[in-house]
Amino acid sequence: MKLSYLLVAFAPLVGSVIAGLFGRRIGRSGAHSVTILGVLVSFIASCVVLTDVLAGNTFNGPLYTWMVADGVRMEVGFLIDTLTVSMMLVVTSVSLMVHIYTIGYMADDPGYQRFFSYISLFTFSMLMLVMSNNFMQLFFGWEAVGLVSYLLIGFWYKRPTAIFANLKAFLVNRVGDMGFVLGIGMVLAYTGSLDYKTVFEKSATLKDIAIAMGPFGTPSWATVTCILLFIGAMAKSAQVPLHVWLPDSMEGPTPISALIHAATMVTAGIFMVSRMSPLFEMSATALSFVLIIGATTALFMGLLGITEYDIKRVIAYSTLSQLGYMTVALGVSAYSAAMFHLVTHAFFKALLFLAAGSVIIALHHNQDMRYMGGLRKYMKITWLTSLVGTLALIGFPLLSGFYSKDTIIEAVHQSKIYGHEYASFAVLCGVFVTAFYSFRLYFLVFHGKERYDEMPHGDAHDHDHHGHDHGKPHESPWVVTLPLVLLAIPSAILGYWGIDKFVHGEWFKGAITVAPAHDTLAALRAEFHGPLAMAQHALGTAAFWLTMAAIALTFYLYVLNPALPGRLRKALRPIVVVFENKFYFDRINEVVFMRGGRLLGEGLSRFGDRALIDGAIVNGTANTVRAFAGVMRHLQSGYIYHYAFMMVAGVLTFLTWLLLR
Repeated sequence: MKLSYLLVAFAPLVGSVIAGLFGRRIGRSGAHSVTILGVLVSFIASCVVLTDVLAGNTFNGPLYTWMVADGVRMEVGFLIDTLTVSMMLVVTSVSLMVHIYTIGYMADDPGYQRFFSYISLFTFSMLMLVMSNNFMQLFFGWEAVGLVSYLLIGFWYKRPTAIFANLKAFLVNRVGDMGFVLGIGMVLAYTGSLDYKTVFEKSATLKDIAIAMGPFGTPSWATVTCILLFIGAMAKSAQVPLHVWLPDSMEGPTPISALIHAATMVTAGIFMVSRMSPLFEMSATALSFVLIIGATTALFMGLLGITEYDIKRVIAYSTLSQLGYMTVALGVSAYSAAMFHLVTHAFFKALLFLAAGSVIIALHHNQDMRYMGGLRKYMKITWLTSLVGTLALIGFPLLSGFYSKDTIIEAVHQSKIYGHEYASFAVLCGVFVTAFYSFRLYFLVFHGKERYDEMPHGDAHDHDHHGHDHGKPHESPWVVTLPLVLLAIPSAILGYWGIDKFVHGEWFKGAITVAPAHDTLAALRAEFHGPLAMAQHALGTAAFWLTMAAIALTFYLYVLNPALPGRLRKALRPIVVVFENKFYFDRINEVVFMRGGRLLGEGLSRFGDRALIDGAIVNGTANTVRAFAGVMRHLQSGYIYHYAFMMVAGVLTFLTWLLLR
C-alpha cells in the first residue's frame, strides 16, 4: 500500500516537472496530457487508499529520515487515516476537474505549459501537507503551497495589479507564518519532538504549564501554542484581519481561483486545526479565540459581497465567509462538521468559480456584473450548474451545503464556550447575507435585461492573448462545461449521502479528538433521524426563512425593479463607502503597518545605522584612535634630548610622589 501513498503524492510532481522542463518539446497537448495523467493517477490511488482505510487499515510512519539534530528526527512520513484520505480525495478530484477545465480556459495563453506545471506542482504541495505525520513536513507543504500560490496569482506578470496581488498575498502569509513557526517552536521546545503522535502523547502532561507572557499574564502552554498555530491558519485560511490578500488574488486566472482559493489551499488552516484537535481541546481560551475570529469573518466578509460588482470578487468574499463558518465550527469543537463543510464547500465553490470563468469567456473576459444579464438563454449548462452551486452555497434543503452549514449553526447553538452568543448571532445573520449576495450575482448574470453591449470600450478585463468577438454569447466548449456538470453532482447529493457518516457516524473516529465537555455534536446526534427528516425540520427554522426572505428581496430588487438598487446605493452612501473600502483594512495596513514600517526603517537607518553604528561606533572609534595618535606623534619627535628630558621629568614625578605619600 505504500506504493499507493507514493503515487498519490508524487504522480502530480512528475507531471509538473515534465511540463515545466520539457514543455517546449512536448507542446501544449503534451503538457496538459502528462499533468492530467499525473493527477488522474493520484486520484485513482486516493480511491484505492480510501477503500483500504475503510477496511480498517491506517498508516503512520516515516518514509525517509532527512537528518537527526540533537536527538530530533526530521523525517518525511505519512499519516493515513480518514481525515487524511478525505482531504486527498478533495484535492485530487477538484484538481483533476480544474486541469481539464484549464484546457479550454487557457487555450490562447502563451504560458500554457507553465500554467499546467504550476497547478500540478500545487497539487503535489497540498498533498504533502495533508499526508504529513510531522510538523516539519507540514511546514514544508505549508510554505510550498504559499510559494506556488504566489506564482499563480502573479501568472500574468505583465499586469501591475497581478504583481501587487501576489506580493500582497506573499507578505500577509509571512505574518501568519511567523506565528506558525513560533507555534511549532513551542511544540519542539516542550515535547522534544516534531512527530504528531509523540507530541499528542506528551502534550497531556504539559497542559498546566504556565508561560510568562509579561502584560498578557501567564497563559498555559496549550493556550500559547494553539493560538500561535492558529495565527498561521488565520493567514492561510484568510481570517480577519489576515484576510486582505484573498480578494486581490482574483487577479490570477480563474482556474487557480477554483483550485487554490476555494477548494484546497485556503482550507489548509481548517485541516491543520482539525489535525491538532488534541492540542486545541486542552485550551478553552484558544477555542474561544478561534470562535470569535471565525464569527467575525463569517458575517463581515459576507457583507462586502453585497456591494461588489466583480463576479470573481463576489465569490471570493463568499469564500471568506464560508471559511469563517468552518472556523466557527472549529471553535465550538465541531471538527467533523467543519471538515464536512470543507468537503461540500470545495465542490460547490469550485463549481461557482469555474462557472464564473465560463461566463467570463463568453463575455470576452468582462468580469463586471453590471454588463451581464440574460445569459440563461445562451448558456444553458453554465446557468443550470450555477443554480445548483448557488443553492448549495445558501444551504437550500437537500443540497450539500444545507447539511454542513445547518449542522454548524446548530452546533454553535449547543455550545457554552465563551463567545458562543456572538457567534450564534453572526452565523444566523450570515445566512441572510449569503443568500442575498449569492442570488444578487445569479440574477444579475443570468436573468433580467441583456447588458453586455452597454459596457464602455476598454472596461473589460482583457489580456494580451485574448481576441475579441462581439457576437452573441455562447456556451463554452465541452472541456469547460464537463467539469461543471461533474462538480454539480457532488454539490447536489454529497450532503444527503454524507451527513450521517461524516458528522453523526464514526468517520473521523481516532483522527479527531473532542473533550466530552466540548462535544456540541452529541446533542445533535441524539436528535438526528436521517437526512430527509433533517431537511423537513429545517423548513420551520429561522435560517430557512431568512434564506427565503433574502431570495425574495433580491428577486424584487434585481429582476422586478432593477432601478431600485441604484437609488438605494445613493441613499445608503455612507454605508456603501465603508463596504467599498472593505472596512478600511487595506487603508489601516497602508497607514499603520506599511507607512509605519517605512518610517521605522528610515529612523533606524538614519539614527541607528548612520548615527550610532557608522557615526559613533565605526567612525567614532576611528576618530578616537586618530586623535590619540595625533597626541602621541608629538611625543615621538626622534630627538634624544626630548626623550632624556621626559625620563628626568618622569623620575622627578615619581620621587615627588614617594616623598609626599
